[in-house]
Amino acid sequence: MTSSSPAPLFEPIEPPDEGRLSDAIVEHIERQIVEGRLHAGDSLPAERELSRMLAVSRASLREALLRLVSRELLEVRRNAGYRVAPTRAPTLTDPLLRLMQTQPKALADVLELRQGVETLAARLAATRATDKDHDTIAEALEHMEAAQAQHQASEAADWDARLHLAIAEASHNVALVTIMRGLFTVLREHVRRARAAMLVSASGEEDLRQQHRALVAAIRAGDADAAVAAAETHLRYLRQGLGSGQVG
Repeated sequence: MTSSSPAPLFEPIEPPDEGRLSDAIVEHIERQIVEGRLHAGDSLPAERELSRMLAVSRASLREALLRLVSRELLEVRRNAGYRVAPTRAPTLTDPLLRLMQTQPKALADVLELRQGVETLAARLAATRATDKDHDTIAEALEHMEAAQAQHQASEAADWDARLHLAIAEASHNVALVTIMRGLFTVLREHVRRARAAMLVSASGEEDLRQQHRALVAAIRAGDADAAVAAAETHLRYLRQGLGSGQVG
């Protein structure tokens, strides 16, 4: 588990010997995104403040920011500055969503995908998560449990999916994070259907609560093996419920 304080996100940039200053700014901000220190939806400081932090001119900064927007790494909001853009994969997720509506095998196939991706995410998160990551994971768990206690099924499923995404983001593996962000809509629908299957039993709600708590606790403790075991237990439980034909 990471114990040292994270390095500042934005530090003064040395003008390059060759090339433009804006290139160095682009590389600096892009690196924060690739390394998972800036997440989708995170807002950048205002231009004036960011130029001060990077020790660069606002003209060079603005040129760099617009290039990052053109690459779809940042998005600009009217009167609200820049933020990290979400990663989307609509050409992949739309057919999967349709298949999950009509083909039971698609649900099982998505679960197989989750098995590989989420056990890896759990292992990496246990060894790489920062204090900020732990806070984000804990917040998602808290919201999920609150919605579940109030029988708000849709909101509970949404926060359940966000919890798994937060764990993936804590892996700081850009390929894994990109896959999970791109498949978030599919993940949320799969979670909704899996939860519907689990919650038909009296013990289902408590089982899900304890499984998620065990997963989060293992990650916070920095125990990679326990985190993988908790993820596998949770996914095995979902497989049993989905295989029972009770999904709705």
